[in-house]
Amino acid sequence: MAEQFSLTIAGSRKRLIKDKLAEYGIKMGGGVVLMTLLLIFCYLLYVVYPVFESAKIESKAQYSQSFAGNTYALAMEEQNEIAYRYSDLGINFFNTLDPNVELMQYALPQPATSFGQTGPTSPIVVFGFNDGKALIAEADFDVTYPGDKRLITPEVNFPFGEQQIEVDSQGQALKHIAVEVEGEDAAIVAVTADNRGILLRYTAEEDFMTEELEWSSETIELPSMPMDVEQVLLTPNFRFIFMRSGNKLSIYDIRDTDDISIVEVLDINEKQQNVTHVALLTGASSLLVANDNGVVSQWFEVAKDGERKFTKIRQFDAQSSVIDITTEYSRKGFMTVGVDNSLTIFHATGETKLLHQDLGMGSLQHIAISPRANAFLVESEQGIGFYKLTNEHPEVTWSALWQEVWYEGYSEPDYIWQSTSASDDFEPKLSLVPITFGTIKAAFYAMLFAVPIAVAGAIYTAYFMNSGLRKVIKPTVEIMEALPTVILGFLAGLWLAPFVEMNLPGVMMIAVLLPFSTVLVAAIWHFLPQKLINRIPQGAHVIILLPVLLLVGYLSVLASPLVEDLIFDGDARAYINDIFGFDQRNSLIVGIAMGFAVIPTIFSIAEDAIFSVPKHLTQGSLALGATSWQTLVKVVLLTASPGIFSAVMMGLGRAVGETMIVLMATGNTPVMDFNIFSGMRTLAANIAVEMPESEVGSSHYRVLFLAAFVLFILTFVFNTIAEYVRQRLREKYSAI
Repeated sequence: MAEQFSLTIAGSRKRLIKDKLAEYGIKMGGGVVLMTLLLIFCYLLYVVYPVFESAKIESKAQYSQSFAGNTYALAMEEQNEIAYRYSDLGINFFNTLDPNVELMQYALPQPATSFGQTGPTSPIVVFGFNDGKALIAEADFDVTYPGDKRLITPEVNFPFGEQQIEVDSQGQALKHIAVEVEGEDAAIVAVTADNRGILLRYTAEEDFMTEELEWSSETIELPSMPMDVEQVLLTPNFRFIFMRSGNKLSIYDIRDTDDISIVEVLDINEKQQNVTHVALLTGASSLLVANDNGVVSQWFEVAKDGERKFTKIRQFDAQSSVIDITTEYSRKGFMTVGVDNSLTIFHATGETKLLHQDLGMGSLQHIAISPRANAFLVESEQGIGFYKLTNEHPEVTWSALWQEVWYEGYSEPDYIWQSTSASDDFEPKLSLVPITFGTIKAAFYAMLFAVPIAVAGAIYTAYFMNSGLRKVIKPTVEIMEALPTVILGFLAGLWLAPFVEMNLPGVMMIAVLLPFSTVLVAAIWHFLPQKLINRIPQGAHVIILLPVLLLVGYLSVLASPLVEDLIFDGDARAYINDIFGFDQRNSLIVGIAMGFAVIPTIFSIAEDAIFSVPKHLTQGSLALGATSWQTLVKVVLLTASPGIFSAVMMGLGRAVGETMIVLMATGNTPVMDFNIFSGMRTLAANIAVEMPESEVGSSHYRVLFLAAFVLFILTFVFNTIAEYVRQRLREKYSAI
């Protein structure tokens, strides 16, 4: 007896040890999961945080340096080691940290009377002279590595030869001049001292023997010249010439050199203010107009009434009259220099002022930003200053992510996601609204399809179906959850989408006739003889209903062509497209395919919750005279409601985070409407398509991480709401 008692104690100790090990193992596993989620959250926050950092500048060198001649512009090479200065006497190259070490100097054959350049950081410039001639020059840099050390050697090239180009045959001084060179096309626009406008248009052909470009030129005198021209600008696509006379801007259309004319004259000043400077924004689609009250306005073409006209879009406040504007090389940012000696940094599309600061260098005169936008050079009455600039992601702002933005070339502000393009002039459009909307839209249609089927199936399986059939149905549905989503997406995109498109009337009839046929079979069943009803095992009615549903579905598809001819004039797709718009891979396809993936999750959890309702509750209800349906509605569903709600929220979380089905079953386009026949793009699908294996440096990739962060937060919010509601429901119905 004592031996048996000791064995019992030993067995209890073993069980206790196993219980403790299991307890600690479960706690450790839960802790590791929570820690992993926390680390994911922290990593996403770490990657996303830099996009919201403000611009910073750091002085690297300030020195007094006097150069001969009047400065036209400053510039820097890509590595920020060598700067160069354009003046009326030539080009001076110097080290950015020590300008006393002059690297090279190119002297013009005669003092220049005007100057123009293809862009703020472009190496191609033109000098206009007093005798009506011009010289096109290009600053270039030869990079070598003697002794494994980088050596940058500046040089000056002449794309059209070192000989001066005759622009004005009458020999008048060139008062203003502009140049553009693009591939095999080039143009010079000049305004002479006697106020004549001259366009010199170049085209090139390649010599098939020497493979060198042979240029031919055409000189055109511009008609209807405005008086007292102060600035001349030429677009890189050789489409427009802008001439500013005071507060008026005359726009020439030069696409057809045989019919050049002024297409528009604009008053570009602010009310009761005067224009101080005009510049082209990167891409040359927008004009920046500075006023003497410090307001800088942006103008670009907008389609109105079938015509494209330049329109004032937005404005910025530089706080003082602007002396000079320089634009970034590859982004829509720009800098201004004010009469109060302040430097202001803006981003045009984001409509944001990133920095406003007095550099403490006295009266500022000129500014140049580096090609990589990570440094800038300023010239003042006290000398030259070289500054490091930290401004990695100016295009990522609250308005760019979540508000309507008016982009160049668009007729109105809109929510747009288009992060990449093959064009160098492309401006990333990073609105998260379309892909967030697409996430909600995809989840909505998936849940609209899945919840009624899954919950109704769970109720029938757990409450009405006999045990033998339940043992087959429940595992079968749960196994469906193991189907890879990429396979479901593949089938939805390559089979289901074309099938639905070819049989639209039949699919619509299935949606109507299946519920109707179910009710009809139930009504017929009610009037059948009792002897026949008793032969069917209780809870096995689905065996009768299933063939009817399959037959109705088959007949609906079979009758689809006939209905299409009778109602939709033989083309249901075109009929719907005229009314709503139609894409083959649309929300209906996503709803069916993703709903099919979500159904097992909802069904399994809801079925367990309903089946777990204590039997004494249902038996007591039935004993008190309630029918089976009354017991289901008043007792079973109320008791199981926390579990059913949890099942729905788990399914919603699965739908929100789904990637491959949405990616393969829709057009993956950021369209914002609830049209069931249009496509969408979701956060998860967007991340899957555009996220590289290892790169988080650019704004585009960081915004994708931000999308992942938003998705993480959405899932967390859904789960929190689900847990809160589940607890409240459990407390409310715990007394049943």
